[in-house]
Amino acid sequence: LAKRLKIVEAFRVSGNKPEWMIMTVVPVIPPDLRPLVPLDGGRFATSDLNDLYRRVINRNNRLKRLMELRAPDIIIRNEKRMLQEAVDALFDNGRRGRVITGANKRPLKSLADMLKGKQGRFRQNLLGKRVDYSGRSVIVVGPELRLHQCGLPKKMALELFKPFIYSRLDAKGLSTTVKQAKKLVEKERPEVWDILDEV
Repeated sequence: LAKRLKIVEAFRVSGNKPEWMIMTVVPVIPPDLRPLVPLDGGRFATSDLNDLYRRVINRNNRLKRLMELRAPDIIIRNEKRMLQEAVDALFDNGRRGRVITGANKRPLKSLADMLKGKQGRFRQNLLGKRVDYSGRSVIVVGPELRLHQCGLPKKMALELFKPFIYSRLDAKGLSTTVKQAKKLVEKERPEVWDILDEV
């Protein structure tokens, strides 16, 4: 009881509300991080995360349908438990309850598995990788440049500021995915140059 009281007191002092700890939406990571790989014969190999997301969506839709049909309380409770299990498996497969396995009886890799360990996102992709935000070119004088200014070739600026351009394209509603934004930049569309001027 003292332990629970300590938690309640911490909530009261910090101004946090207990309902903030309950998820109402599930974060969906970008498709680039859970790709579909084409195989021979027109088939596709899918990322484990896609299977785990599919389980959450299917169970959520089934629960919604059962609630609309006013199913008995015991069935609703069971469906809620199954939805919770699907969400648990998505975040950390096997931590709570049984491990969700794929078609070949291999445990599906959850979000936690994608992040942790030597092959995880942080150590494999983000930490210790060199990021080159530099460029090299010949400096030339220009009649429209002032003494304290230097010119930058537009193609080089486009390459250096790609992440910012992708972000602006998304914010302006000109692209909905990173893939679309990349295509727009590769084609050097007029709106890309306008955004580069803003950046």
